[in-house]
Amino acid sequence: MKVLVINSGSSSIKFQLISMGKQLVLAKGLLERIAIQGSILNYYRGEHKMVITQDIANHEEGINLIVKCLTDTDTGVIRDKKEIFAVGHRVVHAGEKFNGTVPITAAVLDALKECIPLAPLHNPPNITGIEACQKILPGIPMAGTFDTAFHQTMPEKAYIYPIPYACYRDSKIRRYGFHGTSHYYVAKQGAKALGKDLQDLKIITCHLGNGSSMAAIQNGISIDTTMGFTPLEGLVMGTRCGDIDPAIPLYLQRSEGMTFEQVDAMLNRKSGILGISEVSSDMRDINQKAAEGHHQSKLALEIFAYRIKKYIGAYIAAMNGADLVIFTAGIGERGCLERQMILENLEYLGIILDSQANEKAFGKFGIITTPPSRICVMVIPTNEELEIAEQTMKVISADVS
Repeated sequence: MKVLVINSGSSSIKFQLISMGKQLVLAKGLLERIAIQGSILNYYRGEHKMVITQDIANHEEGINLIVKCLTDTDTGVIRDKKEIFAVGHRVVHAGEKFNGTVPITAAVLDALKECIPLAPLHNPPNITGIEACQKILPGIPMAGTFDTAFHQTMPEKAYIYPIPYACYRDSKIRRYGFHGTSHYYVAKQGAKALGKDLQDLKIITCHLGNGSSMAAIQNGISIDTTMGFTPLEGLVMGTRCGDIDPAIPLYLQRSEGMTFEQVDAMLNRKSGILGISEVSSDMRDINQKAAEGHHQSKLALEIFAYRIKKYIGAYIAAMNGADLVIFTAGIGERGCLERQMILENLEYLGIILDSQANEKAFGKFGIITTPPSRICVMVIPTNEELEIAEQTMKVISADVS
């Protein structure tokens, strides 16, 4: 059976068509600049790459182009769109409405629209992508997998903020967490690599990229995570500030005359690694400048690693120990230096880094601690698309039966 996975952004659509029997990616691609002049589709079928440049006015046209490529006699991988068993959609925010993947129905779409105030930049294009697929692929069942769903198992003590309880009761202000699909996927893979049941482990997952988050996973469920009401909370990220004194925005507005919009833009798009270094939000640029002796780039690296180290300690305390720490996503998978900085001086916790193994685990699976370590540390490449496809298969198959 074949599942089409769709990740719809405001001006882009990322997709994969996966044959579930062998978990084989038949085709994948990224359509960019939707509704912007110079739309471009990078389409991959195995080693073959095709680039299509044509203006795409909306997401419906974009989905139509993607399906055309998938079924084309020369570049396609299926003869007819009816060969698609189901479509799995990545949706950022489901609030408290869903704690797992669900079949897309009119009621589900209405619920996601109600969550738009919680994710005004992400949910609208996610919904648009679903509606476009429903038009282009009528009759093919669809499911939604939500970034927030995995973290719905957090206890109240982890997700309620210490502000008036009415803010939660009336406005649903609470910690939601994100990157849930990735955290769950790598936790499962880590348990498999250890030859143990996920339900028997205490795992700390570190999804480190331009957006970064960590999760404490105990007995197979998320009990805490670093991102909160929005993806702004938690770790230092590419352009996001992460944890700061909440009075800082008030001070900037009151004393510096900044508007709400200016403060919002600063904290989300001008802070983090970019804000500290004043060089770049890309860790590759930061590593190069730090190696050249640039103080602020070196400082950005140190702050990035220090915050993650603190959360590792916090989550070990929260779970009364840990069996496994996992690094994943762009920096987590390729940042050998960052991993070294994060893990140094953690021997007292039973984490002893194997420097050679750390260097070898560049963008691929690897255990990067020595055998005497009480806590194992792994690098595991994430695969959110496969996780979405598997969850889609599960719920659609159950729904059909």
